[in-house]
Amino acid sequence: MVGFYFPDGNDEFEYDVRGLMTSFFPGCEPVKLAGRPDAELALDFERILRIPAFPEITDKGERKNETKRAFYRELSEMTGGKQLPWGTLTGIRPTKLITQYLEAGHPEFDTAESKGFRSLMKEKYLISDEKLDLAVRIAREEQKILSGIGPDGFSLYCGIPFCPSRCLYCSFTSYPILKFADRVDGYIGAMTGEMDAVSGIFAGKRPDTVYIGGGTPTAITADQLDRVISAVEERFDLSGIREFTVEAGRPDSITKEKLDVLKKHRVDRISVNPQTMNDETLVRIGRLHTVGDIVRAFHLVRDAGFENINMDLILGLPGEGPAEVENTMRQIETLRPDSLTIHALAVKRASRLKMEAVGTVIPGPGQIDSEAMMRIASEGAESMGLVPYYLYRQKNMAGNLENVGYAKPGKAGLYNILIMEEKQSIAALGAGTVSKAVHPDGRIERADDVKDLKEYVDRIDEMIERKKELWH
Repeated sequence: MVGFYFPDGNDEFEYDVRGLMTSFFPGCEPVKLAGRPDAELALDFERILRIPAFPEITDKGERKNETKRAFYRELSEMTGGKQLPWGTLTGIRPTKLITQYLEAGHPEFDTAESKGFRSLMKEKYLISDEKLDLAVRIAREEQKILSGIGPDGFSLYCGIPFCPSRCLYCSFTSYPILKFADRVDGYIGAMTGEMDAVSGIFAGKRPDTVYIGGGTPTAITADQLDRVISAVEERFDLSGIREFTVEAGRPDSITKEKLDVLKKHRVDRISVNPQTMNDETLVRIGRLHTVGDIVRAFHLVRDAGFENINMDLILGLPGEGPAEVENTMRQIETLRPDSLTIHALAVKRASRLKMEAVGTVIPGPGQIDSEAMMRIASEGAESMGLVPYYLYRQKNMAGNLENVGYAKPGKAGLYNILIMEEKQSIAALGAGTVSKAVHPDGRIERADDVKDLKEYVDRIDEMIERKKELWH
């Protein structure tokens, strides 16, 4: 058990400290104790927060940072000197601090004038040099890619929550297509109603990007896919679009007929996501295809004329270590994708991996060499001429690492950056999606659609009203 104790009235940063505890003890759920702890692996907040200057710190942000640093040092000592590569940074957007620094007109990071900022980042957040360098590099790349993108634009996301099967690690809204095929047409009808409302909300504006994700959008039929994209084209002016992405993540869902539909509608970016190139792991995580199917699907997409193909990988899948990642990267190199998104496995509460384990032990501290696997993957990506361009983090990630997108010059996923950096509004349609309104005064508000498929269709008028309230 990993427990903690809060004295009365001193628990304002409980959420942040929980995040640190799960980073030091992956796979464990911290337990809040009713009284002073006597267990070996327990934190006594009253003792740890006896920081001489703490009572005088009035700024809430500084109090939070001081609290996290104090508990970080305690947790490091409890784990034999363990250090987290991202230090006390538990948020999902580590590049945002650096982007704000650049946008404020401060010097570049490799000049003498900027050394103070680097020192501040290391002192304030205990971040490693390696991760700070990565974040700085990506922040610069994002600035170049986002040039010309303003807050007056918006992006459109359409969620298709159907898949051939549900993967072991998946926490997204997803329904097996064989069981729910008879629900697809009704779902598309409801989502089209949302499109009508959103096109009115953004009347006179053109989307910068359109992203059709899921689930697996290509799990539905070619005719249904054509119906979704036609509905988008009929309601939105796509003449100035910078990027149109469709996830064809599962190779067992890709057919020439569906690719013809995507080409007809001028989709210019497509994802073919293997997650791993090891057959044993594919079986273990619940995939219904082989590595050979991945290779055939990739060539089918390339032969159809798509010049911007992304592939996703997950590091830390059950049963995998550095040798399996090396094998995956060798096979990916022969395919030469235009972009590669490398994820560190995040064990989510809504996933089967967390809820059921399905006979699999969730990796604990020291069981997997997460940093070695990330190094193999990142070096492999860069050896293919791919440059890191966006980064985000999640709770309960293997090795407390990160997700990084790599791409050839000119092939970066613009939507990926926009949703992370919160530079413009995202209008999201479909069950389980979250719309994000970025207001002129800098406020960011959100509105979610219900996850349940039937509830979404039955309550579509309510979903539409949520969007109207969000932007008006």
